[in-house]
Amino acid sequence: MTNMTDTHEAGSPADEAATDLNEHHSSVHGDAAADEQTSSTDDVMSAASSRIKELEAQLAEEHDKWMRSEAEMQNLRTRTKREIEDARQYAVQKFARDVVEAAENLKRGLASLPPKAEDEDSIITKMREGIEGTERSFLSILERHGVVCNDPSGQAFDANHHQAMAEQPSAEHESGTVIQAWTPTWTLHGRLLKPAMVVVAKN
Repeated sequence: MTNMTDTHEAGSPADEAATDLNEHHSSVHGDAAADEQTSSTDDVMSAASSRIKELEAQLAEEHDKWMRSEAEMQNLRTRTKREIEDARQYAVQKFARDVVEAAENLKRGLASLPPKAEDEDSIITKMREGIEGTERSFLSILERHGVVCNDPSGQAFDANHHQAMAEQPSAEHESGTVIQAWTPTWTLHGRLLKPAMVVVAKN
């Protein structure tokens, strides 16, 4: 009796067909798996790219906030420093205003003396020299502390620094010129402390 297994010899067309079919299935499954893996990688990269852009936007926003905050803090530090400096420089403003009254009184004391003459009494001469020396020393001390006086005579009238006490016709001066200063202009570190009391020329 013939064995049925002998009807299909090794390397027969049937075996080759079966082998080709198996290889085809394996190839199809392999390609599908590769496509699925590629799609999954693209999804991951897309999600990562979106996340990176989101983080970059957040970083830019936080950086902008930090820059604004830093600018505000710098402005605050500058303003505070200026206010402290102003407070330090002008804290004595009221006291300085009272002190310049004493300086003006020295000037009035000199003006009250008789005009200087060669034959004047020695007491008057010594008194004048003493008052002049005291005035020079006093003004020097005031200047060291930022208190400065300025005689506005001959200058154009400035309402910010001068107080017009009278107007007087004058052919020698242009209209609006200070022709006489009863008191000088006093400033404290450049800021007006006391305006000059002046007489102004008019046409």
